[in-house]
Amino acid sequence: MMKTESDRSARSQSRPLHVRTPLIRSQPLGRAAGTEVWLKLENTQPTGSFKLRGIGRLCQRAAQAGASLFVASSGGNAGWAAAYAARQLGVPAIVVVTEGADPQMQARIEAEGAQLIRHGRQWRDADAFARALVAERNATYVPPFDHPDIWAGHATLVAELTEDIAAPDYVLASVGGGGLLSGVIEGLRLVGWTRTRVIGVETHGAAKLAAALTAGHPVTLDAITTVAKNLGAHRLADGAFERAAEWGVQSRLVDDAATLAACRRFLDDHRMLVEPACGAVLAAAYAGLPELAAAERVVVVVCGGACITHDQLRALQPASQSRDDGA
Repeated sequence: MMKTESDRSARSQSRPLHVRTPLIRSQPLGRAAGTEVWLKLENTQPTGSFKLRGIGRLCQRAAQAGASLFVASSGGNAGWAAAYAARQLGVPAIVVVTEGADPQMQARIEAEGAQLIRHGRQWRDADAFARALVAERNATYVPPFDHPDIWAGHATLVAELTEDIAAPDYVLASVGGGGLLSGVIEGLRLVGWTRTRVIGVETHGAAKLAAALTAGHPVTLDAITTVAKNLGAHRLADGAFERAAEWGVQSRLVDDAATLAACRRFLDDHRMLVEPACGAVLAAAYAGLPELAAAERVVVVVCGGACITHDQLRALQPASQSRDDGA
């Protein structure tokens, strides 16, 4: 018997929208880092990134509470995750993207059945428009990274690690607005891996974690100047900063050239195409950080590969000035 849309949405409200992702050991990265390196392949989620864990959880809880409309602001992975979650839950969605958002990602969002609105040149502009819609239509706001439900959803990736390996010495993750960073820390806390250190990796042109840790409080960047556009939040979420400071998160910066080289090297090493936002954390691992060589095992979160094509990767060059096209 054919399942109806209501049947599917009822099932989706009772089980996670994300999938359990593979954890594989990387010999190439292990040789580069001088230790045992494991890759948590969040690029294999249905929407191609870790974002579905947290945004799926937020949307699911909102749907259970009676949400009638989701409004999200992102032309990147978060926007696709929100549109996917909305379709699975049977709730209408509006996704506000910037005018320069990637056409391929716009098409993916629309293919999920969401209404797409283009507004502004920077994510901040799109987000302000989305928040106005939320107030106007009594909708549920779906942020790209800044919400406790999102962090709790991302924390599930750490719970999965406990089923496969003993506690790692380090977890490496790219940092945009801080949603993944917060989720990793929450996950480590929940499973009791209190000795596992976290290294947050950014490009020099989007270094809001580094700036916040130096200043002792979140800092708003004047501009985003990096090819890794999905790291392009101008400010680290307050909650992410608080968790990072409490956990003793270490900050590492990589340049655009190393980031792009890491994407290309990873494609050769593991036959997986990832976006520059993910290439940043891979660049840090390939660089052979001194602290990693003294570790027994390390986990690298391969955060996503949806916002890139092979042709785009070939054409990309390090950016001296780059617009913020979405979180």
